[in-house]
Amino acid sequence: MEKFKQRKYLQIFTIYLRYLIGGAFVFASIIKIAGGRFTGESGEHVPIDEAWHFFETLYRSGLYWKFLGLSQLVAGCLLMTQKFSKLGALVFFPISINIFVITLSYDFNNTPLITGGLVLANIYLILWDWNTFKVLFGLNPGPERKESLENHPIWAFTGLLLFLHTSIYRISVEAYDEFFWLSGFFLISVAGFAVYKYRPNGGYTL
Repeated sequence: MEKFKQRKYLQIFTIYLRYLIGGAFVFASIIKIAGGRFTGESGEHVPIDEAWHFFETLYRSGLYWKFLGLSQLVAGCLLMTQKFSKLGALVFFPISINIFVITLSYDFNNTPLITGGLVLANIYLILWDWNTFKVLFGLNPGPERKESLENHPIWAFTGLLLFLHTSIYRISVEAYDEFFWLSGFFLISVAGFAVYKYRPNGGYTL
């Protein structure tokens, strides 16, 4: 398994998967921490067994609503740092399962496909670092990977830029444009990869 993870294209995939999941969590967390509605509209008069009424109940809870946002922010930020991504994957796991079960419990159309994908992505991240997590079960962790691209500082710096881009954009605009946010997210991600690929005395080969 460790030999399999020596493949650089899989390491790059894992790094950017952390960025994507972490960025989505940070994006969703800001409005909750600020005390705003996630849906943008009140679900007070929606039938009690429908999803928008459930979100309205969470929003009206106040402190719990902000706690949910803070939990998402912490998990997303940890994933995006790369350095603390292992802890981020653990924090993210119960949150992702909770979101998935919620979308199964109410009528969210095809949303369970997305939230189920989040759970699978989270499981992938945990399996990716399973060698580290073995110690939690009293198992021998074994040798670390000989070469891990995630340890290069460019990925932490790129993660910081992505975090700032997401946070500042979400705070500064009320009616957000997901395409605009994703475009900026994509450009920063590509720039980070380009800097790593063409760095002096470096280079990257798939």
